Amino acid sequence: MAITTEWSINNMVHVDADGGVILVYWSVVGRSDGDPVYTASDGGKLKLEYDASSPDFTPYADLTENQVLGWVWDSLADEGETATQAKERYEAARVAKVQAQIDRASTESDGFPWND
Repeated sequence: MAITTEWSINNMVHVDADGGVILVYWSVVGRSDGDPVYTASDGGKLKLEYDASSPDFTPYADLTENQVLGWVWDSLADEGETATQAKERYEAARVAKVQAQIDRASTESDGFPWND
């Protein structure tokens, strides 16, 4: 049974006047491909400050999902950790949680003895 992870930007709050993003809601979901499907998710919000006069500023209308996910991964990085390492750490944790559900389900059953 394979387990995949998917990152999403669920919503963003931006300032209408200049397109600066001030809040990003994100999530990551680990999901098995079997039946039943097992999932494990995490998410949060990232508060941002921006400088619209900076040459690195990208207004809301020009942002891509990958760019915003990069901000999220950057914010999740522990000291000495890269954004890629933070992303991989979160994905590994979701995969481990899904695998634990699969392992637990393989050793447990539900129902009633009189219905077997």
